[in-house]
Amino acid sequence: MARIVMKFGGTSMAGIERIRNVAARVKREVDAGNQVAVVVSAMAGETDRLVGFCREASSLYDAKEYDVVVSAGEQITSGLLAIALQAAGCKARSWLGWQLPINTSDAHGSARIGEIDTAALDASLADGVVAVIPGFQGVAEGQRVTTLGRGGSDTSAVAMAAAMKADRCDIYTDVDGVYTTDPRIVPRARKLGKVTYEEMLELASVGAKVLQTRSVGLAMKENVRVRVLSSFEDGDTNDGHRGTLIVGEEEIDDMERQLITGIAHDKNEAKITLTQVSDRPGSVAAIFAPLADGGINVDMIVQNVAHSTGSTDVTFTVPAADLARSLDILDKAKDAIGYATIVHDTRVAKVSVVGVGMRSHAGVASTMFTTLGERGINIQAIATSEIKVSVLIEEDYTELAVRVLHTAYGLDAEDAA
Repeated sequence: MARIVMKFGGTSMAGIERIRNVAARVKREVDAGNQVAVVVSAMAGETDRLVGFCREASSLYDAKEYDVVVSAGEQITSGLLAIALQAAGCKARSWLGWQLPINTSDAHGSARIGEIDTAALDASLADGVVAVIPGFQGVAEGQRVTTLGRGGSDTSAVAMAAAMKADRCDIYTDVDGVYTTDPRIVPRARKLGKVTYEEMLELASVGAKVLQTRSVGLAMKENVRVRVLSSFEDGDTNDGHRGTLIVGEEEIDDMERQLITGIAHDKNEAKITLTQVSDRPGSVAAIFAPLADGGINVDMIVQNVAHSTGSTDVTFTVPAADLARSLDILDKAKDAIGYATIVHDTRVAKVSVVGVGMRSHAGVASTMFTTLGERGINIQAIATSEIKVSVLIEEDYTELAVRVLHTAYGLDAEDAA
């Protein structure tokens, strides 16, 4: 008997018929003798609808009441799935975040999970009852409902798996696993059987939309085995071959290990350049300190060689959604920074190659730069980590860059159509 957490996203819960399909999948695990907890998202589009109501009611809404409203979507789907499971012949009940409880910080709208008390849940599971838990929500001090931020149900599922000491956390979505790159861009992309936590964390952070970044980081910290599966594929979930396993590096055999695991891209980037910044100690700190205070995440940073006039240009990227706020912060700090002009560009994209094999192999960056150069694709900025190389390029070249790099690193599937 295994203990399994199954998480289903909004597309999987989009309507009663799909909820019945989810119930059938859960029942198969129960019939196999497993203890099952299910974490559910709101129906597709429901959270956006609830957010719209809050904004319509007041542009300066109370964050605590916002969480009460937007967490309602998951409460509805958890109750509906419990009903569907009961109709299918399973013992089931729903557990809201405050009933377990899932204790969180009081940062409403972006709370962090602290402790989860699973005593009552463990007793219920031992009695053969399927637990249906709304994702995305918890409870802070004072019994106030909190939410974890968009995509937070993935984090809820991993946190529950860790607290329950589950054997595995299965995350069902609208894709059937993690691919070497987006199959819509590269039809010859291959589905990966296993990916390390570090690789998945890097892929998620640079544009891969399969899993929320926070959930991967938590899985790595708590050593939770995660499997990504499709909600829309039939078959036995216990065959060990479907989907992609996210695991520790020690679980991946050297024969399975590749130099590069995948290529991701992100068009939600904006480039900012400050010209003629004073070339003196503290000038760069004067740029990035106010951005950090404003909660702006800065990614790639390039500082040019100083001009003979004692100034330099500084280029960096921020999320496109934060561009206007970044420009406002920098404008207010102009005197403290000491720059001439601000130039910004949203027609850029970040393309990244990721793989733990980089640690022991040279030439990964060289292959990337040479391949892009041969296709006339100019690199505007570069960022690296131990297992990642990212470049900023013109947005129009994104798909070409992904395709040629996928081929250059030998990732194309041989049997693809």
